[in-house]
Amino acid sequence: MRLQGCVVVDARSDDKAVDLVVDLDGTLIATDLLWESTFQLLKKNLLYIFLLPVWALKGRGCLKHQISLRVAVDPATLPYRAEFVAYLREEHAKGRRLVLATGAAHRFAQSIADYLGFFDAVYATDESRNLTSQKTKFLLETFAGTKFAYAGNSKADVPVFDAASEVVVVAPDRAAAKWQRVNSARLFEAPKTDLKTFVKMLRVHQWMKNTLIFVPAILDHDIMRWQIVIEAVIAFFAFSFAASAIYIVNDLFDLPLDRQHARKRNRAFASGALPISFGLKMAVLLLALAGLLAAQLNWIFGAVLLVYLISTTAYSLSLKRMLLIDVLTLAGLYTLRILAGSAANEIEGSFWLLAFSSFFFLSLALVKRYVELQNTALVEKNRIAGRGYRQADREVVAQCGVSSAFAAALVLALYVNSDAVVSLYSYPWMIWPLCPIVLYLNIRIWILAHRGEMHDDPVVFIISDWRSQIVIAIGAVLLLYGGMRS
Repeated sequence: MRLQGCVVVDARSDDKAVDLVVDLDGTLIATDLLWESTFQLLKKNLLYIFLLPVWALKGRGCLKHQISLRVAVDPATLPYRAEFVAYLREEHAKGRRLVLATGAAHRFAQSIADYLGFFDAVYATDESRNLTSQKTKFLLETFAGTKFAYAGNSKADVPVFDAASEVVVVAPDRAAAKWQRVNSARLFEAPKTDLKTFVKMLRVHQWMKNTLIFVPAILDHDIMRWQIVIEAVIAFFAFSFAASAIYIVNDLFDLPLDRQHARKRNRAFASGALPISFGLKMAVLLLALAGLLAAQLNWIFGAVLLVYLISTTAYSLSLKRMLLIDVLTLAGLYTLRILAGSAANEIEGSFWLLAFSSFFFLSLALVKRYVELQNTALVEKNRIAGRGYRQADREVVAQCGVSSAFAAALVLALYVNSDAVVSLYSYPWMIWPLCPIVLYLNIRIWILAHRGEMHDDPVVFIISDWRSQIVIAIGAVLLLYGGMRS
């Protein structure tokens, strides 16, 4: 069981014999099962989006019940609040009766209660009743004539706090925190989220991939013109905001898979550090900002950005699970960034550049899959979770990746020897060292991957590795100064 830590702020303990009623979403676990299960349902089949409003019109109880019939929640991977769970275990060991009362679907609540093993009763939403809106009335009827204690976290729990004889406030929102301060109830405080958590949610380090937008202007020797620079910068931030929005949505679709991953389980939404509702609001805001920026450029750039959004969404929902289609899509997404740069600056696209980009980034995408296969212990015929690859595929993936690296270098060599280079550079021979530079970057990554020393994102590795930075700097000097016409 993976637990999310909390800090006990008020250590006061009232050893009362009354039953302790515990809320689920946000209290026992640092997530919202309705949002999680909805994303799982849509990932299973996007057409369910048309049924969701129909179920909702019949009531939230019907909505939650229908979703629970079609998806399952793995209680072993959920982000539990560690200190609070430890407290409940202690109370249970003392003989105190614990009750789980939640607005989540009954199937989900029961599976969690069975997993934890210390709840004596479960009250949850069913097809005809949404316990979220009826919890206070239900508990007063259930405990008629007797006292009960209650543990909750949100504004919706405040009326229950008022009705309970003892209150435990866990990771409270603003309304629950205000109630706690006034009434001095016991408090389990959630870990504070800092700027680093927010930056990781946006994947700001991945924005470096969008510097490919500047490549067409650099190779066309127009990067020194202010108008070109301004347009490229606008395109860069439009793509970056759009990419961050897609990363957030992708994380929400991949919550169950991320929690099974040694590193990804620490992501903001998988760990429960940030609420899903916040992620949705941020994704909408980022897409709006990307749209406003795109509107400042020509319609072709907007069309490329739209294709990027559709492609990345399709990749998140389906294509990432398809053998080879996933890596071809990833390579295509990198090439789309170059096309976006051409569109933003109204520079004619280069066949050579697109061909080189396709092979170069296909090699890096195959590295990513190779590392995943290397780091995942699988039975021979089993696939990586959420992927289309088996352990038996590892050597073939490596062969394809190394071949793509050499193909990229070959395309570059043919380009250097073409008439296009003669028209752009006074000294074409100074561009030839780019071929061994490209081979060095790519083959070194494959050797490190084979040794088990590669970060699972090779693009991030190139950006952060000092040897790669030096080699890239040398190539940039040769390209921009050594071979440029005076």
